[in-house]
Amino acid sequence: MALQALRSSGVAFRKILSHFPEELSLAFAYGSGVYRQAGPSSDQKDLMLDFVFTVDDPVAWHSKNLEKNWSHYSFLKLLGPKMIASVQNNYGAGVYYNPLIMCDGKLIKYGVISTSLLIEDLLKWKNLYIAGRLQKPVKIIAMNENIVLRSALDRNLKSAVTAAFLMLPESFSEEELFLEIAGLSYSGDFRMVVGEDRTKVSNIVKPNIAHFRELYSDILHENPQVVYKAQQGRLEIDKSPEGQFTQLMALPRTLQQEINHIMYSPGKNRDVEETLFQVAHDPECGEVVRLGLTAIVRPSSVRQGTKGIFTAGLRKSLVYSSRKLHKMWRGWLWKT
Repeated sequence: MALQALRSSGVAFRKILSHFPEELSLAFAYGSGVYRQAGPSSDQKDLMLDFVFTVDDPVAWHSKNLEKNWSHYSFLKLLGPKMIASVQNNYGAGVYYNPLIMCDGKLIKYGVISTSLLIEDLLKWKNLYIAGRLQKPVKIIAMNENIVLRSALDRNLKSAVTAAFLMLPESFSEEELFLEIAGLSYSGDFRMVVGEDRTKVSNIVKPNIAHFRELYSDILHENPQVVYKAQQGRLEIDKSPEGQFTQLMALPRTLQQEINHIMYSPGKNRDVEETLFQVAHDPECGEVVRLGLTAIVRPSSVRQGTKGIFTAGLRKSLVYSSRKLHKMWRGWLWKT
C-alpha cells in the first residue's frame, strides 16, 4: 500500500519529537535534511531539519507547547494560544511555522497544522501546501489511528499521479513522472523566482528515484489506465479524449474548479463536468492543468510567505530568508 511507503522513522527524529506535546495525529520530517538532494547543498552538515506536526486541537497543543517551548514563538506568544491557533488556521496555507530552532543539538523548523485542514488539503488541494510536501518522500515519525487521515494521505498520492499523467506524453520514464509529481506543488510558487534554487525539483528527484518508486509503485501497478513496465522504468498511458476525461474527473475539486475558471471568464456559469469534457478534447489539455495548479499554488505560497514574517518574527524571517537566498546563489554558482 502506498501509505506504508511513507512510514519510516529514526531514533534521532523521535528524540526531537519528545521535546513537544504528544497530542499529534501525524508527525513527519521532510526536505534536504532528511533525504539527500543533488546540488551544492548536498554535502552541507548544518542543514536544517524540517518537520510538520498535525494536531486535532491547535489551541490546546499550542497552549502546552508554549509552556514547554516559550522561546520558539515570535511576539504572537504574548497574545496567547487562541490567537496563535487563529493565525494558524485562518491565514496563509493553514500552517504555523517556527523556524531556526535549536533542539537536541540540531537546527530545526517545524510547522503545525490542524488535522481537519490537512485532510481538506489532501482531498481537495485547497492550498496544495502540506499536501504537496506529502507527494514527495517523507519520514513519518508518528501517526495515530485516524482512518480518515490515512485514506486522505493515500488519495493525495493517487491525485498526484493523475495530475502528472495529464501533463505527460503517451510514453515516458519513471524519472519524468516523478519530476512532474515533485513539481506539482512548485507550480507558480513565488519562492521559485526568489529564494529557491531553480533546479530544486530535479535535485529532489534524481538522488531519490528509489524512494519515489517505493511511494508510488502500488498505485501505478493498480491503475487501469497505465501500462507500467517496472523493469524498464517506462510507462504508457491512455491519452485519448476518453482517457483524459476520466483523469480530469478524478482530480481534486479545487483543481477542477480552477480549470473551469481558466476556460470561462467570471460571470459565465459553466458546469464543471462540461468544461472538463471540453478540456479532455483539447490538444493543450496538459497546459490547462498546469495553469490550474499555478492558480492554486501562487496565491497560497504568497500568503504563507507573508504570514511567516509574523509567525517567525522579523529577525528570524531575515535570517531564514538570507539562508534561502544564499542557497539559491550557491545553486547558480554550482551550475556554472
